[in-house]
Amino acid sequence: MSDIRNLDLNLLRALDALLDERNVTRAAEKLALTQPAVSGMLARLRDSFDDPLFVRGQRGMVPTTRALELAVPVKQVLGDIENLLQPASFDPATAHFTVSVAATDYAQRVILVDLMAALRMRAPGIRVALHPVDGGDLVGRFERGEVDLALMTPETAPPDLLSRRLFDERYVVAMRDDHPDRPQGQSAMLALDRFCDLGHALVSPDGGGFYGVTDAVLDRMGRRRAVVLSVTGFLVLPEILRESDLIAVVPERLVKRFDGISSSTPPIDIPGFTKLAVWHERTHRDPRHQWLRQVMFEVCGHLGRRTQD
Repeated sequence: MSDIRNLDLNLLRALDALLDERNVTRAAEKLALTQPAVSGMLARLRDSFDDPLFVRGQRGMVPTTRALELAVPVKQVLGDIENLLQPASFDPATAHFTVSVAATDYAQRVILVDLMAALRMRAPGIRVALHPVDGGDLVGRFERGEVDLALMTPETAPPDLLSRRLFDERYVVAMRDDHPDRPQGQSAMLALDRFCDLGHALVSPDGGGFYGVTDAVLDRMGRRRAVVLSVTGFLVLPEILRESDLIAVVPERLVKRFDGISSSTPPIDIPGFTKLAVWHERTHRDPRHQWLRQVMFEVCGHLGRRTQD
């Protein structure tokens, strides 16, 4: 842009909407403007940046390299200006905003249930919208404001995002309370032979998988287990375990939320995992999001203490 004195904030808002929507009509709807008005703003943007910014493609408008370079800085500038217009002090009790969280069903059950309970008590005006983690380009979703916070593992978290460790998780063997093979005693465990012989249920997020981290450990020992059921999530698993003699290797914090289900230490050393909170620079300094993340950190710290008790 040749002269900052010619900068119109509404032009940046229009550019941001066009980059998100890649369509003049949808951008106009998002901005509550007419299509001719947004077309005129695009013409002014092209003059200001001396670049076409968008060209026609088979599926709509295709941003130029220059437009893509502007995407993150423009959204950052708009976010900073929005923060300037916010009250100097943030009061959770009177705050009203929506936070979008990407999480697996495990994280939803283990973290978000307690987080929502804390928010209802301390900030009843905050709404939470849940999204799947595996919805495509996560960094892009953060940049476009589609996601504000993600609950992930270090292996899956994009390196360009900010993060903080929430807790470490370990695996246990889960079965119904009155299962005939339930180990008796706090430190008792199934014998390895029996562990391999019993029918297992396995959670395969992608669907149809019968091989997991447990099987990788058994492979190295020259052993195999009998995985007879593969499900895509943890929601149905408690009912399956309660109504059958199947067992499952599942995260310990999850089992503690299953009624009628007991857990024991596996007879093999199964690597656990770490859960992270992940966010973008776009919301890093926002006092609302800073406060919400701190509440999450407190909730997860409580979960860790409770697991050790």
